[in-house]
Amino acid sequence: MLTLAFSAYDLSFLRFAFSPLREVATSIHALRTPGTRALHLPWFKQVRPQLGSELAPLLDLVTGRGYIPDFLCPVPTGPTPDLTGELAVLRAAPHEVIRADLDRMASELGPLTGCAAQLHQDPAAGLERLVHAIETYWQLAIAPHWPRMRTLLEGDLLHRTRQYAEHGPAGVFADMHPAIRWEGRNLHLEQRPEEMSRVLAGEGLLLAASIFVWPGLFYRTDSPGQPIITYPVRAIATLWERGTAPAPDALAAVIGRSRALLLAELDTPASTTDLSRRTGLSPANVSEQLTLLLAAGLVTKHRVGRSMLYVRTPRAQALLDG
Repeated sequence: MLTLAFSAYDLSFLRFAFSPLREVATSIHALRTPGTRALHLPWFKQVRPQLGSELAPLLDLVTGRGYIPDFLCPVPTGPTPDLTGELAVLRAAPHEVIRADLDRMASELGPLTGCAAQLHQDPAAGLERLVHAIETYWQLAIAPHWPRMRTLLEGDLLHRTRQYAEHGPAGVFADMHPAIRWEGRNLHLEQRPEEMSRVLAGEGLLLAASIFVWPGLFYRTDSPGQPIITYPVRAIATLWERGTAPAPDALAAVIGRSRALLLAELDTPASTTDLSRRTGLSPANVSEQLTLLLAAGLVTKHRVGRSMLYVRTPRAQALLDG
């Protein structure tokens, strides 16, 4: 078990983010280990036939057998980075860091082969091949679904920051993952097989929501530097759903079916576009109904990254529960 001990300063330096490059790495890992990722089966079926040899530089780095080189997942500089910015950071990765990560990969998984070995030998040329492979993979596998994925990720950021503001660290970690436990000022990570503890000294903690890390966790907690835990985004099961939540009949009779349906869907923060997709209502109709719900105090709206997300209020929750 891993234990991270927080100082008072570290508690104020808790950051939340997501990362397109982490989604690239974790989605490749998911493709390598589909037996534990049944939730993503619709995505697997769509993506697999499109994968070709041009993705070898990426596939040789993410083997599905454990360690993923840290340089492939740079630390997000903000809560909602874009792929272009993260690829610029990847291109600028120091060659000695790349070689050190690849040496660790070889020590854990065996001798480097293929594009991983070429990257170790010539990092400059290897990085260009790797970036091209990532861009190709993104267009094939991630870009068609990214608006929905990003809405889910931004909704998680909104939820976590609100939990932190209202309930502190205990609220943040309460429903994050079964292997994570908060006690006092200590964070316990029970998934880690060996015993390890680290006393934070101002580094804080970065919590990165992810679509494809489900159902596990990825973490980088060794000194030096800020520890990072990549955890499954909330409401992941809704990502590939095509149906909608039923509108409560009694509530629909009072406020109308469309508005009741939208409130039922807002169990997690969602954008107008996402609500339109999930309910079958037109974007214009969704926008009109949300304006009325907002005026009635039944939803609130928050800008997160590029999206305006709506979430139902405690008053709306009481109506649904009743």
